[in-house]
Amino acid sequence: MRARTAILCSVADQGVAALTNILVLVAAARLSTVADFARFSAVYLVFTVLLGVFGAYTGQPLVLRRGAEEDTRGACRSAVVFTVGASAALGAPSAVVCLMVPGDTARALAMLGLVLPVVLGQDALRYAFSALQRPHLALISDVLRLLCVLGALSVQEYGATPARLILVWGLSALPALLLSAVLLHRWTAGATLLLGPMLRRGHLGRRFVVEFGVGNATGQLSVLGLGAVGNPLLVGALRGATTLFGPLNVLFTSATSFGPPLLGRIGDERRRIRATAGLAAALAATAALWATALALLPERAGRELLGDTWPTAAALLPATGSQYAAMAVGTCGLLALRMLDPRTTLSIQVVFSLTAVGFMAGGYALGGVPGAAWGLCLGSLCKAAATWTRVAGLRRRTAAGEGVSADALPSAP
Repeated sequence: MRARTAILCSVADQGVAALTNILVLVAAARLSTVADFARFSAVYLVFTVLLGVFGAYTGQPLVLRRGAEEDTRGACRSAVVFTVGASAALGAPSAVVCLMVPGDTARALAMLGLVLPVVLGQDALRYAFSALQRPHLALISDVLRLLCVLGALSVQEYGATPARLILVWGLSALPALLLSAVLLHRWTAGATLLLGPMLRRGHLGRRFVVEFGVGNATGQLSVLGLGAVGNPLLVGALRGATTLFGPLNVLFTSATSFGPPLLGRIGDERRRIRATAGLAAALAATAALWATALALLPERAGRELLGDTWPTAAALLPATGSQYAAMAVGTCGLLALRMLDPRTTLSIQVVFSLTAVGFMAGGYALGGVPGAAWGLCLGSLCKAAATWTRVAGLRRRTAAGEGVSADALPSAP
């Protein structure tokens, strides 16, 4: 497959996967009361964290793998088998425990445990197709999953319990999982299955899980924590507001995935950093325009999107829109740092992810749910400022002849 076609298929696949997550939340919001959507959002947030953890542990090392084709095919089979087995080992006991706990949230968590191997296994197959340089197969799988999940949720009645919605959502991924498994077997038949390397101490996935934890899961788990000890509606309100900005997440992911090779074609380092800054300005402007368009939506149209959750989500649009504009600048700042010196990004992720959590908690204490949203925005602003301050510092070091040599940069596995 030509590089341009592969990039288009990869971007389209990421867009379909993101659209599926957005429409699942939109459908759940329209089918649920405000309280039930908050419970569904909390459970779906748990799934999002687990999805990121498994993707970091098995998916990211897989797509970075270099070597003989036979080794890659074996690694793809091993990663999928490991993901399905590990998710079943985690989900089955969790389902049993949660079934013994009363409450709608516990029952929804039990259903998540039952469907965990299905949804995580289907996602692992997407990484495998990417590693095999066949992203069009991942796109086919995700399109099928999108059609199945929309069809399954469209026949549910208003007032469906969070547990029922989680079960229906999870099982709707089964056709895509089976199709992907057949396609993977076709391309990896006969390859050696090796699970041992993924359990060794030096496995790259361990580092990637740490980076994911400090960069993403910390904020999501803190929202869950505040919802548990404070106002449970906080989870649904923040989740509903961020759902509306799902298309921007696709842009951010595409920028970090395909930005380095494209920007790397610019020979001069100064021009490369300027191009990255221009990309940051364009993405921030896009976020501002998107937030403005959402703010101008009539209430009827908003309720068509999020149902009863729309009023609380709409009140957070100024804060969430400002946060996404700051996130655009910060994402491109991290992109520039990875091109200059990739060793500098982990410390920024750790410090400013924890800073954002502190700002969110402080904002909630001072101003409730809107205060928490503005706290997240302030954390993103600080992170963006820190990344570009570090970029400027590295540029000065490079200009003075103290830049990091190419030999010091980590090489791909």
